[in-house]
Amino acid sequence: MDMQRSRPTAAPTPIAAAKRGSRAVSRAKGAKAHLAPVVTLRTARPKPGTALIAPPEPSFIGDSYASTAFAEIIDRSVHAATARFTAGLSPMALIGAYMDWAAHVSFAPGKQMRLVEKAVKKTVRLANYASRRALRRDGVEPCIVPLPQDRRFAGKAWQETPYDVIYQSFLLTQQWWHNAMTDVRGVTKRDENVVAFATRQFLDVLSPSNFLLTNPEVLERTRAEAGMNFVRGAQNLVEDWDRAVSGRPPVGAEQFEVGNNVAATPGKVVYRNRLIELIQYSSATASVHPEPVLIVPAWIMKYYILDLGRQNSLVRFLTEHGHTVFMISWKNPGPEDRDLSMEDYRTLGVMSALDAVAAIVPKQKVHGVGYCLGGTLLAIAAATMARDGDDRFQTVSFFAAQADFTEAGELTLFINESQLSFLEDMMWEQGFLDTKQMAGAFQMLRSNDLVWSRLVRDYLMGERAPMTDLMAWNADATRMPYRMHTEYLRRLFLDNDLAEGRYQAGGRKVGLTDIRVPLFAVGTEADHVAPWKSVYKFHLLTDADVTFVLTNGGHNAGIVSEPGHAHRHYRVATRSNADHYVDPEVWAAETPATAGSWWPEWADWLAARSGAPVAPPAIGAPKSGYAPVCDAPGSYVRMQ
Repeated sequence: MDMQRSRPTAAPTPIAAAKRGSRAVSRAKGAKAHLAPVVTLRTARPKPGTALIAPPEPSFIGDSYASTAFAEIIDRSVHAATARFTAGLSPMALIGAYMDWAAHVSFAPGKQMRLVEKAVKKTVRLANYASRRALRRDGVEPCIVPLPQDRRFAGKAWQETPYDVIYQSFLLTQQWWHNAMTDVRGVTKRDENVVAFATRQFLDVLSPSNFLLTNPEVLERTRAEAGMNFVRGAQNLVEDWDRAVSGRPPVGAEQFEVGNNVAATPGKVVYRNRLIELIQYSSATASVHPEPVLIVPAWIMKYYILDLGRQNSLVRFLTEHGHTVFMISWKNPGPEDRDLSMEDYRTLGVMSALDAVAAIVPKQKVHGVGYCLGGTLLAIAAATMARDGDDRFQTVSFFAAQADFTEAGELTLFINESQLSFLEDMMWEQGFLDTKQMAGAFQMLRSNDLVWSRLVRDYLMGERAPMTDLMAWNADATRMPYRMHTEYLRRLFLDNDLAEGRYQAGGRKVGLTDIRVPLFAVGTEADHVAPWKSVYKFHLLTDADVTFVLTNGGHNAGIVSEPGHAHRHYRVATRSNADHYVDPEVWAAETPATAGSWWPEWADWLAARSGAPVAPPAIGAPKSGYAPVCDAPGSYVRMQ
């Protein structure tokens, strides 16, 4: 009996408990029926197999806001700390891509067999080449040649034994790893591109050109100078380290002073707000076209890439060709600007500048010009204005600018949910994306040219490349606000909202097809940031007459392509809105190349869409609230 009483009672099931509660209610109703009428609420019996919904937990049982916020802060802080050692690149994103590749290649025996076959064939090719070179020095064709853009092994010393065998062995190995990383069935295209890119970066570190004993050019220099190249290289290393840790610009950049020999075209700052200074340049001709030119540069860079030295300043070129030029100079944001949005950049930037231009040069339409990210913002502003019936643009021109980001080059390798979350956590902590963190991603796109070849030249050869105005400008970098950069990467790069009609400006969606004014777009052949085929998509995105220029050079050097610049050429063709679409490959094949700079071509295009020359306008409009503030280039461009 005691054992039976001490036996624990099993907890009733939910159905049993419900039945027991129903009987208790019935007894209570019978006992109190003489006191008051009772309204019976009948509860439907649950169907077999359906789960009962538990009542909500009391507030003291659920997770508190403090604990949830604290956990999130810990995660974000760990990510931000890690990002300082990875240049903002997410190791989780890289691990995920490699796991995708490894999982699929491990279940692909056919692919593995082909890789073994390729390894054997490449080994035989290399052995055959080495044996023939051992018997005959001249007339032996290499078993593999570098890609046209790879100049690491172009020197004569690399063609001598054994260094020719060393570099060809490296190239064959690199080619084999490319074969291993690509064309694996089941691997997503993005993950395939990521692992191929990351593997190439790792192999570039191991290139024989980076090491003393396997680089014949370094060995030859060392013998000729009795090792003094290493002494100079050590001095260069110490000097570069000192400048890096102290936040000073690279050696030679001090030769180029903003307002003196760069950004020196005469003008006045005629408007300033918390985000921009607007510069109006002095006229260089007795008469000017009535329509002014408003240039919107990217805020990822300082505006004076378009106003470098006297000989390669696009601003000076325009003023000397009879144009009144206005330039937006963006503020270099700090932590206090973390909440500036893309909409703020449109309203405080393009629209505020356009209002000022309209007050200074009244009753005239404007030639809008956008470069890089500034071109994307100009496209948003132009589409918004067209939607709202604002017709102040006469034409729009886009230099190396994109509005569709589905084929935005190797930069898209850094854009997915994992990478963006990691990057957002880094920016969340500091309020902005730092210049060094941003520069690292761009250097990785051209690591051979921008990293390894420079290390070999500066520290092994003991040489210094002469500083140029473009290189000095490139070292004068800017920051990106947390909120704006997050919106830019997510809404434009990741989701492609602008090209697909989901992007909102002024609280409503915008469509690029609303842009109907004449459009001039420039792409560059070697652009790693805005590939020319991506820029070419303006043909598909707008219903305007499009004049497209394809010039040689890269993202910066192709745009800064002044008349007289050696080895320059371009292709140009205009497509009417009524013409049929021509794909970019066919366009490039059918459009003849013209020697020289594309600047005069653009100047003629602007002049043909401008009115007859008139007297130059005054600088500023004090009566309208746009009195000159200070001399160009202003104060924002000097912010570090």
